[in-house]
Amino acid sequence: MPRSSAQLSGSRPAPGPHHRACGVSGLQPVNGNAAEHGDDTARPSTVDLLHSGWYTAEELAPLLKVDPSTLRRWRNARPPQGPPFVRLANRTVVYSIPDTQAWLLSQRIVPAEPEAA
Repeated sequence: MPRSSAQLSGSRPAPGPHHRACGVSGLQPVNGNAAEHGDDTARPSTVDLLHSGWYTAEELAPLLKVDPSTLRRWRNARPPQGPPFVRLANRTVVYSIPDTQAWLLSQRIVPAEPEAA
């Protein structure tokens, strides 16, 4: 479960549908916190990362439909690949929900529409 400000304050939200391997639908929008702060133009670099939610590699991997070892391989590649991450300790890595959403959007490819003949 992503870590949020609710968890920091002691209350624990009920698990949502994103806890199953169901694609990326469990990721929150990049501007998930923006409405609370009255800012419609928030970008991942301006989002309050401390309170925006976090996934461990084991939580994020099923959402991306990859194995946790794939995330590890991406992190250890030179230069690093995959979604941005924060190494909190030698064996503790977390992924910000807004950063992960932005990374997914940057990987999106929209095919060109065929020209009318």
